[in-house]
Amino acid sequence: MRVIATAGHVDHGKSTLVRALTGVDPDRLAEERARGMTIDLGFAATTLPGGEDIAFVDVPGHARFVKNMLAGVGAVDSCLFVVDATEGWKAQSEEHLRILELLGVSHGVVALTKVAGLDDDSRELAAWEVAEHLAGTFLAEAEMVAVDVPARVGTDALVAALGRLAGSTPPAVDSDRPRLWVDRSFAVRGSGTVVTGTLTGGRLAVDNQLVVEPGGRRVRVRGLQSHHASLREARPGRRVAVNLAGISHSQLHRGQALVRRGQWHLSVVIDATLMVLGTVEHPVSHRGAYTAHIGSAEIPVRMRLLGRRREIAPGSSAPIRLWLSTPGLPLLPGDRFVLREAGRAETIGGGEILDVDPVLPVARADPSLSVDRVIAERGWVEAGQLERLTGERRPPNVGRWVVGPDAIAAARDQVVSVCKKAGEVGIELANFDERRRALLAAEIPGAVVVQGRVYEAGRAPSGLSSAAREALSQLETAPWSPPDLPLTSRGALRELERHGLAVQTGGLWFATSAIEAATQVMAELLGRDPHGLTVSAARQALGVTRRHALPLLEHLDRQGLTRRHGDVRIAGPRMTRPTAAPGPPAPDSG
Repeated sequence: MRVIATAGHVDHGKSTLVRALTGVDPDRLAEERARGMTIDLGFAATTLPGGEDIAFVDVPGHARFVKNMLAGVGAVDSCLFVVDATEGWKAQSEEHLRILELLGVSHGVVALTKVAGLDDDSRELAAWEVAEHLAGTFLAEAEMVAVDVPARVGTDALVAALGRLAGSTPPAVDSDRPRLWVDRSFAVRGSGTVVTGTLTGGRLAVDNQLVVEPGGRRVRVRGLQSHHASLREARPGRRVAVNLAGISHSQLHRGQALVRRGQWHLSVVIDATLMVLGTVEHPVSHRGAYTAHIGSAEIPVRMRLLGRRREIAPGSSAPIRLWLSTPGLPLLPGDRFVLREAGRAETIGGGEILDVDPVLPVARADPSLSVDRVIAERGWVEAGQLERLTGERRPPNVGRWVVGPDAIAAARDQVVSVCKKAGEVGIELANFDERRRALLAAEIPGAVVVQGRVYEAGRAPSGLSSAAREALSQLETAPWSPPDLPLTSRGALRELERHGLAVQTGGLWFATSAIEAATQVMAELLGRDPHGLTVSAARQALGVTRRHALPLLEHLDRQGLTRRHGDVRIAGPRMTRPTAAPGPPAPDSG
């Protein structure tokens, strides 16, 4: 299926063409029919003689309803551009054309309407005028069809042109990231809540668990319909009606989106490039009451120009930062937007989103679509978060992170510097945070890990005395309740301590490996119950007596791995608990 938006000045015949092509009146509101003018979005679909399924989003042409027009064209990639041959090019013809360009629409057909009363010379002149306005735009090479519906002129030629348009428009991209911007929400008796929109990015299927953003409400896809047919699965690039369970239609509105849970970053600040239209008669600065149109959403925003620029001249572009007055929209770099100024009620321009979560201040930010830039600016980015920020999947190169080369070098120098200061004694691995431990696990040059202790390369212990090896073996035999070694083993124990292989706490000696294992057990317990664990719970988990449990816990307290809070221990500042898996979806309430 191809989704085609109509565009053009009011009363130039957009709805009449859609009605003639599909047999469906897109003016669904009583007020629209009474006034003979499209006010809100209308929808209709048909199958062309060549077998191509097409759906129309019919948009209002009046200047007062531009925001409704914008809600309908945010997810389409082709258009039927309509100009009345008797009236010629008008203000909304120009504004609609520029909006389509700003949103990245790249294919279309031009319909020159109401031609029946014109002679050949007048038709030719009207076509020449339209072609002159389209020169240099994405419609410069588009087919232009002269048509008059009441006189039954040109409709067959228009149908053929639309078939060629459907065949030449590239298919919608399926990146396994479905997003459906809601443009209507209503209730159907016997079915419940239904929303409609143009599906992009990926497929939806019956029983999919989704969320509505902004808002985070979990819903289930109860049913799908497209082109008046029920579906088990809908592909991107289709107009889709989605029957939802778990939410009332009154809790949904135009401008929200259906997405998969955990797959999108929810943006409240974005960096973008803004192209100011050449028809704007004044420079654009941060002063003004602006509204951004993204997808089907209309959002009041605050704008700042990046760097040292204070204004953008008409016909030129510059990077900007926008603060969105929403709890968070599911956005990706490459998404398009249109910017309007509320005070002047005019379209200022628009452009492309470059960063959905900028981290540099306005004065230093230099956004682009480069994924390497995102990594470099953040240094360390979890692989899943990087995909949410950019839409690109990259394997982690250090632990669970994707790390830039500069950040790796800085962390390596820091680790080596600490080890160098520690000298031959080395430093416990537990003293490093999770990122540095992951770096050490990746065997960075300049530092080595031996028996839970980190040394500068070349200073790691070369070996142990036989007495030390014997003492270590005895400690590791029962790691959390080691035997009391005789006084003659004192020297061997101190040797183990110097090499980071044993720790003395509470008058007892433990192998370092036992301390690390106990730390992991405590982390798992706290992961299940973050409110804290008692000495009794720790003792039972380790299978030891209170005599051994207390010294172990006190050692973890001193290391900052746990912290005593009344009668329980909670996670300390250096404790890394296992990441909790996402919870199960909320039960279906539909």
